[in-house]
Amino acid sequence: MKHGKQSPCPEEPDIRLMVQFATMRMEFVACLTAAMVFVQDVARRRLCEVTVAAAHYTDLPRLPNERLYLLP
Repeated sequence: MKHGKQSPCPEEPDIRLMVQFATMRMEFVACLTAAMVFVQDVARRRLCEVTVAAAHYTDLPRLPNERLYLLP
């Protein structure tokens, strides 16, 4: 199932993000830059745990508000 949204940085690879809260797990894809900024933000805030994997996953939704992680 393709979710239809394209990467805001099509020249970058997509990264799989597995986000684990205490009782909930979510999975997304994001472009490399947005994924790196997201992981750093989560680590700083300690909201949850994030695992990353480098591969193409067309069946996963894109990270919500992915473009915001690309802003300076």
